[in-house]
Amino acid sequence: MLRQIRLPLTAGALFGALAITPLANAEMPETLNWTAYGTGTSGHAQIMAIGQIIQQRSGTQFRVIPGENDILRMTPLKTGRVDLCACGIASYYGSEGVMMFAGPGWGPQPIRVISTSLASFGLGMAVAGDVEVETPADLKGKRVAYLRGDDALNKAAEAYLAFGGLDWNDVEKVIFPGYNSAFDGIISGRADAAITTTVTPAAQRLAASPRGIQWPQLPRDDRAAWERMKAVAPYFQPHEVTAGAGIPEDGYHSASYPYPIMVANADLEHDTAYGLIKTLVEDYDRYKDAAPGAAGYAVENQNMTWVIPFHEAVVDYYREAGIWTEEMQAHQDQLLKRQQLLAETWGDYVISAPDDEEAFRQGWLEARAKALKAAGMQPVF
Repeated sequence: MLRQIRLPLTAGALFGALAITPLANAEMPETLNWTAYGTGTSGHAQIMAIGQIIQQRSGTQFRVIPGENDILRMTPLKTGRVDLCACGIASYYGSEGVMMFAGPGWGPQPIRVISTSLASFGLGMAVAGDVEVETPADLKGKRVAYLRGDDALNKAAEAYLAFGGLDWNDVEKVIFPGYNSAFDGIISGRADAAITTTVTPAAQRLAASPRGIQWPQLPRDDRAAWERMKAVAPYFQPHEVTAGAGIPEDGYHSASYPYPIMVANADLEHDTAYGLIKTLVEDYDRYKDAAPGAAGYAVENQNMTWVIPFHEAVVDYYREAGIWTEEMQAHQDQLLKRQQLLAETWGDYVISAPDDEEAFRQGWLEARAKALKAAGMQPVF
């Protein structure tokens, strides 16, 4: 499914409706613990700003634990040390039990979305400005960075190549030890392209270098291309990017996914989740300018038919607000069914799984794919 379901109410109309008919109150806990990206990042700043609003509204104290990578952010959520995670796309990988979550001790997690932020920047394929590229199809034969140990960004690069009808065999894969070294490589002429968000210092460095920067367009009307991209990474959605290094004044057609993704486990108390979404919607004007990207939590930016199910309390809130539709509920039910199937398949698999870690991972991915296909669901990974 390509399109994002549009909400029947704008944020302003929703606020007006809520002002006339206040929704139910929720009893918030004394303390909320979060994990988020490291200090100094926009994700951390957003959660600090939102946490202050929650504290002012309900008296709830909050603590934000910075985590420099996906595992460090997700582990405290898995163990119950924190209530919430302001995560990246690893939250989707965790819900599916793939990539870094396919090994022993992890498996599919009962992840639920509270809210997501989709701001004016995007995640795209940054290409040196001296290379002739207009769309991802033009990357054929070019030197594309592959980051050792970074599954998420490599999957994003694979998705962009798929949009152009390409895969890694159609480009020159240049392996780098990390993200910053990849952009050093482009600037020094050892590579031509790498995945990044449009507002990162790495993108700014490339834009300021003699090579310059450009961003391939992803035409909105190329349905086959979007289907190929989503077959690789279903969390991507069309996005008009207007902010970032080297972005044209009128923006450009690209793809992106939310960042951060505010998630909890399914067993987060109903009142807590309800109070969170209530604050995020009704106090939006109080925090939207308090941190870079915080405006991305606007109601109209929420994709109600995305790839991770919402928390039950969030669904209740949107239903009471009059913006939750039967189509959204059908999609939610399908996601919950998928998570349940994955959890049951994992439980059966680990009973007799091999001890060797690589054999464990491979066996799980095979068992997972078999179960999903048998249920008529797309394995994706």
